[in-house]
Amino acid sequence: MAKFSTSIQPSHKAFIENQHLFFVATAPLSEAGRINVSPKGIDTFRVLSEGKVAYADFIGSGNETSAHTLENGRITFMFCAFEDAPNILRLYGKGFTVLPGTEAWESLAPHFKLFPNTRQIIVADIDLVQTSCGYGVPFFEYVGEREIMFDWAEKKGAQGLADYVQEKNLVSLDGLATDYGLQTQAINSNV
Repeated sequence: MAKFSTSIQPSHKAFIENQHLFFVATAPLSEAGRINVSPKGIDTFRVLSEGKVAYADFIGSGNETSAHTLENGRITFMFCAFEDAPNILRLYGKGFTVLPGTEAWESLAPHFKLFPNTRQIIVADIDLVQTSCGYGVPFFEYVGEREIMFDWAEKKGAQGLADYVQEKNLVSLDGLATDYGLQTQAINSNV
């Protein structure tokens, strides 16, 4: 049976902090646009208050979350219990991207362990929390984090990562600008 709250309660926060994996979902406004669902891990999610969350986001092959939240803000997070009692928790809200070098970054960054491939921080103001049974979610055992992403980032180096962001992270699959894309446009127009 689903239960709803307009804020993140202490029991919600405790559940979130015990999970090794979460999913983030966003979508463009266009009916033809692609809905994005991404798994995230590596202890990157933080509950900042009863109505605000954030996670440190790594450089990847796309940047859909930034593009979608820039266009319309809609974001959903989902956490599932894979151990112990079954539970699914969803956070619904409006999200936005915070880029390195901004005032917001300076205030948020201390909440996270940052890595050379930390691309941005995604922040969301949460207006609805839903919990449900999770009876259909199977048990899985957590055995650890993968190191592949960090090895890849180390091999790329700082300039290689910056080049990769310019090549892969400026627009969504549907051609929507990301915050990095807007930043690049602004820099190029001032040159």
